[in-house]
Amino acid sequence: MKNFRQQPQSRPKKSTLVIGRQKVTTALREGLQLERIYLVQTIHGPEIEEIRKLAEKFQVPINKVPVEKLNGFNITDHEGCVAVIARIQYQDLQDIISQVTDKGETPLLLILDGVTDIRNIGAIARTAYCCGVHAIIIPDKGVGALNEDAIQTSAGALDKIAVCRVNSLMKAVDTLHLNGIKVFASEMTAETSIFACDFKDPAAIILGSEDKGIYPALMKIADTRFHIPMAGKFESLNVSVAAGMILYEAMKQRQPGIL
Repeated sequence: MKNFRQQPQSRPKKSTLVIGRQKVTTALREGLQLERIYLVQTIHGPEIEEIRKLAEKFQVPINKVPVEKLNGFNITDHEGCVAVIARIQYQDLQDIISQVTDKGETPLLLILDGVTDIRNIGAIARTAYCCGVHAIIIPDKGVGALNEDAIQTSAGALDKIAVCRVNSLMKAVDTLHLNGIKVFASEMTAETSIFACDFKDPAAIILGSEDKGIYPALMKIADTRFHIPMAGKFESLNVSVAAGMILYEAMKQRQPGIL
Protein backbone atom coordinates (compact mmCIF):
# COMPACT_ATOMS: atom_id res chain seq x y z
CA MET A 1 0.00 0.00 0.00
CA LYS A 2 1.14 3.52 -0.64
CA ASN A 3 2.94 5.28 2.19
CA PHE A 4 1.82 8.90 2.31
CA ARG A 5 4.28 11.55 3.48
CA GLN A 6 3.40 13.13 6.80
CA GLN A 7 3.50 16.82 7.55
CA PRO A 8 5.95 17.88 10.30
CA GLN A 9 4.21 18.51 13.60
CA SER A 10 4.50 21.93 15.19
CA ARG A 11 6.71 22.42 18.23
CA PRO A 12 4.75 22.17 21.50
CA LYS A 13 4.31 25.35 23.51
CA LYS A 14 6.51 25.65 26.58
CA SER A 15 3.41 25.94 28.76
CA THR A 16 2.46 22.37 27.75
CA LEU A 17 5.82 20.90 28.79
CA VAL A 18 6.95 19.26 32.03
CA ILE A 19 10.70 19.82 32.06
CA GLY A 20 13.26 17.77 33.98
CA ARG A 21 13.44 14.33 35.57
CA GLN A 22 12.03 15.18 39.01
CA LYS A 23 9.15 17.22 37.62
CA VAL A 24 8.20 14.45 35.19
CA THR A 25 8.34 11.88 38.00
CA THR A 26 6.12 14.08 40.19
CA ALA A 27 3.64 14.63 37.36
CA LEU A 28 3.33 10.88 36.85
CA ARG A 29 2.90 10.18 40.57
CA GLU A 30 0.23 12.88 40.90
CA GLY A 31 -1.77 11.48 37.97
CA LEU A 32 -1.28 14.34 35.52
CA GLN A 33 -2.28 13.03 32.11
CA LEU A 34 0.70 13.13 29.76
CA GLU A 35 0.65 12.74 25.99
CA ARG A 36 4.17 11.29 25.87
CA ILE A 37 7.60 11.48 27.43
CA TYR A 38 10.79 12.25 25.52
CA LEU A 39 14.02 10.75 26.87
CA VAL A 40 17.44 11.38 25.39
CA GLN A 41 18.75 8.08 24.05
CA THR A 42 21.95 8.06 26.09
CA ILE A 43 20.63 8.78 29.60
CA HIS A 44 20.32 6.07 32.24
CA GLY A 45 20.09 5.71 36.01
CA PRO A 46 17.60 5.15 38.86
CA GLU A 47 15.55 8.28 38.09
CA ILE A 48 15.10 7.24 34.47
CA GLU A 49 14.17 3.70 35.47
CA GLU A 50 11.50 5.03 37.83
CA ILE A 51 10.09 7.22 35.04
CA ARG A 52 9.95 4.18 32.77
CA LYS A 53 8.06 2.13 35.37
CA LEU A 54 5.58 4.92 36.13
CA ALA A 55 5.05 5.57 32.42
CA GLU A 56 4.28 1.91 31.85
CA LYS A 57 1.85 1.90 34.79
CA PHE A 58 -0.05 4.91 33.47
CA GLN A 59 0.24 3.92 29.78
CA VAL A 60 2.24 6.97 28.77
CA PRO A 61 4.39 6.36 25.67
CA ILE A 62 8.12 7.08 25.84
CA ASN A 63 10.07 8.29 22.81
CA LYS A 64 13.85 7.86 22.83
CA VAL A 65 15.29 10.83 20.96
CA PRO A 66 18.59 12.59 20.29
CA VAL A 67 19.32 15.56 22.50
CA GLU A 68 18.76 17.87 19.53
CA LYS A 69 15.06 16.99 19.67
CA LEU A 70 14.71 18.42 23.19
CA ASN A 71 16.94 21.38 22.41
CA GLY A 72 14.55 22.06 19.54
CA PHE A 73 11.82 22.74 22.11
CA ASN A 74 13.78 25.92 22.91
CA ILE A 75 14.63 24.76 26.44
CA THR A 76 18.01 24.11 28.05
CA ASP A 77 17.26 22.76 31.54
CA HIS A 78 15.60 19.52 30.45
CA GLU A 79 18.14 17.04 31.97
CA GLY A 80 17.42 14.76 29.02
CA CYS A 81 13.76 14.35 29.99
CA VAL A 82 10.67 16.25 28.87
CA ALA A 83 6.98 15.34 28.98
CA VAL A 84 4.12 16.85 27.02
CA ILE A 85 0.87 17.42 28.93
CA ALA A 86 -2.06 15.69 27.27
CA ARG A 87 -4.36 18.04 25.41
CA ILE A 88 -7.30 15.69 25.91
CA GLN A 89 -8.35 13.54 28.85
CA TYR A 90 -8.04 9.83 28.13
CA GLN A 91 -10.76 7.56 29.51
CA ASP A 92 -10.91 3.95 30.63
CA LEU A 93 -12.33 1.57 28.01
CA GLN A 94 -14.44 -0.49 30.40
CA ASP A 95 -15.85 2.66 32.00
CA ILE A 96 -16.94 3.96 28.59
CA ILE A 97 -18.58 0.66 27.65
CA SER A 98 -20.45 0.59 30.97
CA GLN A 99 -21.58 4.21 30.58
CA VAL A 100 -22.92 3.55 27.09
CA THR A 101 -24.82 0.41 28.07
CA ASP A 102 -26.15 2.02 31.26
CA LYS A 103 -27.75 4.69 29.05
CA GLY A 104 -29.44 1.96 27.03
CA GLU A 105 -27.38 2.67 23.92
CA THR A 106 -25.68 0.14 21.64
CA PRO A 107 -21.89 0.56 21.71
CA LEU A 108 -20.10 1.62 18.53
CA LEU A 109 -16.34 2.01 18.87
CA LEU A 110 -13.45 2.69 16.53
CA ILE A 111 -9.96 1.20 16.89
CA LEU A 112 -6.98 2.88 15.21
CA ASP A 113 -3.98 0.63 14.63
CA GLY A 114 -0.81 2.39 13.51
CA VAL A 115 -2.48 5.56 12.23
CA THR A 116 0.24 8.17 12.74
CA ASP A 117 -0.76 11.14 10.57
CA ILE A 118 -2.46 13.64 12.87
CA ARG A 119 -4.45 15.08 9.96
CA ASN A 120 -5.99 11.67 9.40
CA ILE A 121 -6.63 11.18 13.11
CA GLY A 122 -8.33 14.56 13.36
CA ALA A 123 -10.48 13.91 10.29
CA ILE A 124 -11.42 10.45 11.58
CA ALA A 125 -12.43 11.86 14.97
CA ARG A 126 -14.62 14.47 13.30
CA THR A 127 -16.43 11.85 11.22
CA ALA A 128 -16.66 9.45 14.16
CA TYR A 129 -18.37 12.04 16.33
CA CYS A 130 -20.81 12.97 13.56
CA CYS A 131 -21.69 9.29 12.96
CA GLY A 132 -22.40 8.41 16.58
CA VAL A 133 -19.21 6.61 17.59
CA HIS A 134 -18.97 6.41 21.37
CA ALA A 135 -15.18 6.17 21.67
CA ILE A 136 -11.96 5.92 19.73
CA ILE A 137 -9.44 3.37 20.99
CA ILE A 138 -5.74 4.01 20.34
CA PRO A 139 -2.56 2.25 21.48
CA ASP A 140 -0.09 4.02 23.72
CA LYS A 141 2.64 3.55 21.09
CA GLY A 142 2.71 3.87 17.32
CA VAL A 143 0.00 6.50 16.97
CA GLY A 144 0.15 10.20 16.15
CA ALA A 145 0.15 12.60 19.08
CA LEU A 146 -3.28 14.02 19.89
CA ASN A 147 -1.91 17.53 20.18
CA GLU A 148 -3.24 20.96 19.30
CA ASP A 149 -2.78 20.26 15.59
CA ALA A 150 -4.91 17.13 15.84
CA ILE A 151 -7.59 19.00 17.81
CA GLN A 152 -7.68 21.70 15.16
CA THR A 153 -7.91 19.20 12.31
CA SER A 154 -10.80 17.49 14.09
CA ALA A 155 -12.63 20.84 14.34
CA GLY A 156 -12.86 20.23 18.08
CA ALA A 157 -14.35 16.74 17.81
CA LEU A 158 -11.49 15.29 19.87
CA ASP A 159 -12.75 17.41 22.76
CA LYS A 160 -16.22 15.88 22.42
CA ILE A 161 -15.64 12.18 21.72
CA ALA A 162 -14.16 9.78 24.29
CA VAL A 163 -10.64 8.55 23.57
CA CYS A 164 -9.31 5.43 25.28
CA ARG A 165 -5.55 4.90 25.26
CA VAL A 166 -4.53 1.29 25.95
CA ASN A 167 -1.19 -0.47 26.26
CA SER A 168 -2.37 -3.35 24.07
CA LEU A 169 -4.98 -3.38 21.31
CA MET A 170 -5.08 -7.17 21.66
CA LYS A 171 -6.16 -6.83 25.29
CA ALA A 172 -8.63 -4.12 24.28
CA VAL A 173 -10.26 -6.56 21.85
CA ASP A 174 -10.47 -9.11 24.68
CA THR A 175 -12.30 -6.49 26.76
CA LEU A 176 -14.67 -5.81 23.87
CA HIS A 177 -15.41 -9.51 23.43
CA LEU A 178 -16.05 -9.95 27.16
CA ASN A 179 -18.66 -7.19 26.86
CA GLY A 180 -20.38 -8.85 23.90
CA ILE A 181 -19.02 -6.41 21.32
CA LYS A 182 -18.29 -7.83 17.87
CA VAL A 183 -15.07 -6.68 16.25
CA PHE A 184 -14.87 -5.87 12.54
CA ALA A 185 -11.63 -5.29 10.63
CA SER A 186 -11.32 -3.33 7.40
CA GLU A 187 -9.10 -5.25 4.98
CA MET A 188 -9.05 -4.65 1.21
CA THR A 189 -8.58 -8.36 0.31
CA ALA A 190 -11.39 -9.65 2.56
CA GLU A 191 -14.18 -11.58 0.84
CA THR A 192 -17.05 -9.98 2.77
CA SER A 193 -18.34 -6.63 1.54
CA ILE A 194 -19.04 -3.86 4.02
CA PHE A 195 -22.66 -3.96 2.86
CA ALA A 196 -22.96 -7.53 4.19
CA CYS A 197 -21.87 -6.49 7.70
CA ASP A 198 -24.40 -6.00 10.47
CA PHE A 199 -23.38 -2.98 12.55
CA LYS A 200 -26.71 -2.70 14.41
CA ASP A 201 -25.49 -4.84 17.31
CA PRO A 202 -22.64 -3.78 19.62
CA ALA A 203 -19.67 -3.27 17.30
CA ALA A 204 -16.07 -2.08 17.14
CA ILE A 205 -14.31 -1.37 13.86
CA ILE A 206 -10.54 -1.61 13.37
CA LEU A 207 -8.78 0.65 10.87
CA GLY A 208 -5.11 0.16 10.04
CA SER A 209 -2.46 2.39 8.55
CA GLU A 210 -2.32 2.94 4.81
CA ASP A 211 1.15 1.45 4.46
CA LYS A 212 1.09 -1.55 6.82
CA GLY A 213 -2.62 -2.19 7.36
CA ILE A 214 -3.83 -3.91 10.51
CA TYR A 215 -1.33 -5.86 12.63
CA PRO A 216 -1.74 -9.55 11.60
CA ALA A 217 -2.31 -10.86 15.13
CA LEU A 218 -4.98 -8.21 15.68
CA MET A 219 -6.59 -9.05 12.36
CA LYS A 220 -6.69 -12.70 13.37
CA ILE A 221 -8.81 -12.11 16.47
CA ALA A 222 -11.35 -9.90 14.70
CA ASP A 223 -14.75 -11.53 14.26
CA THR A 224 -15.34 -10.32 10.71
CA ARG A 225 -13.07 -8.93 8.00
CA PHE A 226 -14.64 -6.80 5.28
CA HIS A 227 -13.67 -4.72 2.26
CA ILE A 228 -15.04 -1.53 0.72
CA PRO A 229 -15.98 -2.22 -2.92
CA MET A 230 -14.26 0.03 -5.46
CA ALA A 231 -15.08 0.51 -9.14
CA GLY A 232 -11.45 1.22 -10.04
CA LYS A 233 -8.48 -0.86 -8.98
CA PHE A 234 -6.21 1.02 -6.60
CA GLU A 235 -3.84 0.15 -3.78
CA SER A 236 -5.88 1.64 -0.96
CA LEU A 237 -8.17 4.39 0.21
CA ASN A 238 -7.01 7.18 2.46
CA VAL A 239 -7.74 5.92 5.98
CA SER A 240 -9.85 8.93 6.95
CA VAL A 241 -11.91 8.60 3.76
CA ALA A 242 -12.38 4.87 4.44
CA ALA A 243 -13.48 5.72 7.98
CA GLY A 244 -16.14 8.05 6.61
CA MET A 245 -17.52 5.38 4.27
CA ILE A 246 -17.58 2.70 6.96
CA LEU A 247 -19.06 4.85 9.69
CA TYR A 248 -21.72 6.26 7.41
CA GLU A 249 -22.81 2.69 6.60
CA ALA A 250 -22.94 1.93 10.34
CA MET A 251 -25.00 5.08 11.00
CA LYS A 252 -27.35 4.24 8.13
CA GLN A 253 -28.02 0.80 9.62
CA ARG A 254 -28.47 2.11 13.14
CA GLN A 255 -30.57 5.12 12.25
CA PRO A 256 -32.58 4.13 9.15
CA GLY A 257 -34.91 7.09 9.60
CA ILE A 258 -32.03 9.52 9.09
CA LEU A 259 -32.20 9.13 5.29
